[in-house]
Order: sequence, then structure tokens, then C-alpha cells
Amino acid sequence: MRRYVARLDAVLIQAVIAGALSFSHLHDLAAAAGQQGWKAWAYPISVDLLLVAAWRRLRSGHGTAPGWCWSLTALVASLGANIATAGLLDLTDVPAWLRILVAGWPAVAFLGGTLLAHAPKPDGEEEEAQEIVSLADSEAQPPTAHLGSPSEPLPSEPVAPELEPVAAPAPAPAPQPVAAPSSSPVPAALVDHARKVAATHRDRTGEPIDTDTLRARLGVPPALAQQIATQLI
Repeated sequence: MRRYVARLDAVLIQAVIAGALSFSHLHDLAAAAGQQGWKAWAYPISVDLLLVAAWRRLRSGHGTAPGWCWSLTALVASLGANIATAGLLDLTDVPAWLRILVAGWPAVAFLGGTLLAHAPKPDGEEEEAQEIVSLADSEAQPPTAHLGSPSEPLPSEPVAPELEPVAAPAPAPAPQPVAAPSSSPVPAALVDHARKVAATHRDRTGEPIDTDTLRARLGVPPALAQQIATQLI
């Protein structure tokens, strides 16, 4: 336990030192490029937030290509500021191209943060859910009898011969009420997929998935979602 705490403390200290140095370099470069006052302090915050958003996309495991792209973009911005303020650039006479890059960074950071925040639903998971729902519907629907094509003429009913009137039979006893059939069981494949969706939701949010969210993710009716939720408990 002590070894783990010591290792964690060392990582945190190193992260704080690296973040403080990078923050200072980005501030100095932004101030030298004409961004004075609070604007110079906002630039390093923007770069760090873009790095955090890219790291969360990579950690989610879905759409890692945009995560790597924007992570490298933020890393180049931070590394470029570190190199530029190391004496290789005269901060009293910043080139025009660097001023243009610094002035255009907020738009680039906003675009990257927006694309990383609004992650689309994975196509594979959506297609798998649709297939499972279609399978469940086909199993629940009873087979219909083949009635032939509409163009085929229906056979004419034979005319019943006239019979002599007979005495009316005694009334039959009233039929007993039949109990309503129980709901059809949920397919095992749908339950397994629901468990995966619930596990993914718990990993992302840290809370168990509710019935409404489960129904929206699976695309099933509320009654079927309630049956699945009872089996996930």
C-alpha cells in the first residue's frame, strides 16, 4: 500500500510540474503574440481542455481516430510553445505567421472540443440491437397461414342441402374463462446485449442504467424493456 501511494504521489507531482511549465510557456507565447490580459491566460486552459477531451474519447474505445488527431493537435500546440519560449524565438518580435496561428487557435479548439464531445453511437452496436429486436419480434409473432396470392380466385363454397327442421339442442354450458397467457420470454441474445449496454453505461457514468435509458439504447417497447430490466437486477 505504501509503495502504491509513493508511486501515485510521484506521478501526481510530475504531472503538476509538467502542467505548470507548459501552462506558463503557452501564456508567455500568447502574450508575446498580442493576446494581453485574461486572453493570454485562457490559451493554456484551452489547450489543456482539448487534451482532456481527446483522452476521454480514447478511453471510451469508440472513434479513437478523432481522439488521436486532436490529441496530437493539442500536443503540438503545447510542445511548440515550450520550444518557442526556450530562446529559439525572439518574443519581442514575433513573426506574423505565428500571430495568425495564435489568433486562430480558439476556433480550432472549439471545433475539436465540439467534435469530441458529441460522439456518434457506434454503428456496430446499433445494427446488433436492431437485429436482436427483429429476432425478438419474429419469435413473438405467431406464424400466419398461407392464404395464396390475391390474384388466385377463392374456391366457391358448396351449397348445403336443405335439411328438415330438428329440435333445438339443449344449450351448452357457459365456457369457463381462460387465463390470459403469460408474456413471451425475452430472447437470451437480447438479454446478453442488454447486459453489455448496461455495463458500458456503468463504466461511463458510474451508475446503473435505468429503464428509460435501456429502452432508448435497445429500441424496444416499454413493456419489453421492463422485462429486460428485471432480468438485469
